[in-house]
Amino acid sequence: MLSIGNGNYQLCNGVSRREFMKIGALGMGGLSLPQLLHAEAQAGIKNSHKAVIMIYLVGAPPHQDMYDLKPDAPAEIRGEFNPIQTNVNGIQISEHMPYMAKIMDKCVPLRAVVGSPNGSHDSYICYTGRPKVNEPRNGWPSVGSTVSKLRGPTSPGIPSFVGLAPNAGHPPYGSPGLPGFLGISHAAFRPTGPAEKDMVLNGGNKERLDERTNLLTQFDQFRRQADDQRIYEEVDDITAQALGILTSSKLAQALDISKEDPKTIERYGKGHTDRYGDGAPRNNQQFLMARRLVEAGCRVVTLNFGRWDFHSKNFSEARDTHLPYFDRALSALIEDIYERGLADDVSVVAWGEFGRTPRINKNAGRDHWPQVGGGLLAGGGMKMGQVIGATDKHAAYPVERRTHFGEVIATLYQQMGINPRTATVPDLSGRPQYLADHDPMPELI
Repeated sequence: MLSIGNGNYQLCNGVSRREFMKIGALGMGGLSLPQLLHAEAQAGIKNSHKAVIMIYLVGAPPHQDMYDLKPDAPAEIRGEFNPIQTNVNGIQISEHMPYMAKIMDKCVPLRAVVGSPNGSHDSYICYTGRPKVNEPRNGWPSVGSTVSKLRGPTSPGIPSFVGLAPNAGHPPYGSPGLPGFLGISHAAFRPTGPAEKDMVLNGGNKERLDERTNLLTQFDQFRRQADDQRIYEEVDDITAQALGILTSSKLAQALDISKEDPKTIERYGKGHTDRYGDGAPRNNQQFLMARRLVEAGCRVVTLNFGRWDFHSKNFSEARDTHLPYFDRALSALIEDIYERGLADDVSVVAWGEFGRTPRINKNAGRDHWPQVGGGLLAGGGMKMGQVIGATDKHAAYPVERRTHFGEVIATLYQQMGINPRTATVPDLSGRPQYLADHDPMPELI
C-alpha cells in the first residue's frame, strides 16, 4: 500500500484523522484543497508566486531582550543584554543578534504589538490575527487555510499551505495554524518526521496508481450513500491533492535541502532537530526548507521554533540556547530571499503570542506579559528599514503606534493580492466572513 506518513491527531472540529495519508484508505487529511481551476481563474494569478513564511516563536520571546532594549532602565528591568547599532542609523537591537543587525535595512522591527487577550500560551492569535473571543463555530481559519481557500495551489503537486510544525507536549506549540470553519480540506500539509521519504512513488508506477485510484473510487461511491456528504466532499479534494503529490514528487524535491549549494546550507546553520522541552525544535534547516517550498510554489509556509517561555534563566536561555540559532537562520532566510529576487513576493513574519514582564523575577526569568510584545517583518515588497511602534521606558506599555496582530495579518493578505477589506470566506452557515478585523498597515505599503 502506498503511504504518506503516519500519526493521528484531532481536527479543530473534533474529527480524528491521520495526519498523513494511505492511498487505498479513506482516512486522508492534512492537505490543502486543490480548487486550482476555479480559484486561479477567478483571481487571475495562476503564475503568481506571492507567498508568506510565518515563524512562530513558541512560548513568546522576550521583546525587550531582542528588538526593544532599554539600557537606561534600572537593572531589574533592563537585564543583562546591551543594544548594538544596526546598518540602519538609529535602529538598535540585541547584541546577541549580530547577523540581523547587518541586514536591518531589509527588516522592520515591531515594538508595540498588542491584541493578545490574556497570558495563555496559544499560537491562535499569531495565525489568525484574532483572539479567541466571540468566535464563529469551529473558530477562525489561519492565514494559511484562508489563502488555501481563496487561491488554491499553484500546481497539483504542491500544497498551498504547508506547516513545518512538530508534535509538541503543549498542543498549541505544535500547531501550524488551524483551518477553523473552512474544514479539513484547508488544513496544513505537515511533512514532518519520516513522512518525507513516503511522498514519492516507491516501487510503483503511475499506471498501477491509476488502477488503485479507480478501485478507491468504487469503494468511496458505496460508502458515501450512508455517510455525511460534506465530509466526503472534502476528502475527495484531499485525495486529489494526495495523488498530485505522489505522481509529481515536487514537494519531496522541495523538502530535500541536500540539493542546495553546501555554502547555502552552511549559511543557515544546522540547529537541532529534537524539540526543546514541550516546544518545537530549534531547527535552522527548516528556514531553508521554507524558502525552497515557497520557491516551488507553496503560498503559505509556517514553522515553529524553540520554546521561549523563560520563567527562569531568561538571559542564559536566550543567549545560549535560542538567539544564536534564530539570529543565524532568520538572517540567512531574509538575505536568501533578497538575493534570489523573491523580496517583492515573499513576506516573512516572526513573532510570539505575547511579550514578557518588564521586571525580572527572582529566578532571573521574565513572566507572561500580554500588554505588549514584539515581532519582525521582512520582504513582501513592503517598506523596510524602519521601526514601527514604541514602548515606555520599561518596555511595559505601548506609547506610540500600537500594532494589532490583525493589522499585520491584513497587511500580509494585501501583499498577496487579496484585499482584506472586501474578500470574504463562508463560515459553516454560509455567511460571508471578512478575513481580518483590521486594515493593512499604511507604513508598510
